[in-house]
Amino acid sequence: MSLGKTWYTLEEAEDKSGLKQEIILKWMEDGLIRMEKGEHGDIRINIDDLNLKVEELTGI
Repeated sequence: MSLGKTWYTLEEAEDKSGLKQEIILKWMEDGLIRMEKGEHGDIRINIDDLNLKVEELTGI
């Protein structure tokens, strides 16, 4: 679990993870990663969930 920032915009999550937005959105729609709508209607992704999913798939 991160001690710092845990919620990133979709664009930030894409940059940080190296995954395409389409994959992140699919995992979000499937309920595999948490999301929330920001103050301005932007989608925010929980980076801890994203990292756990990547670790699960890659074994890293």
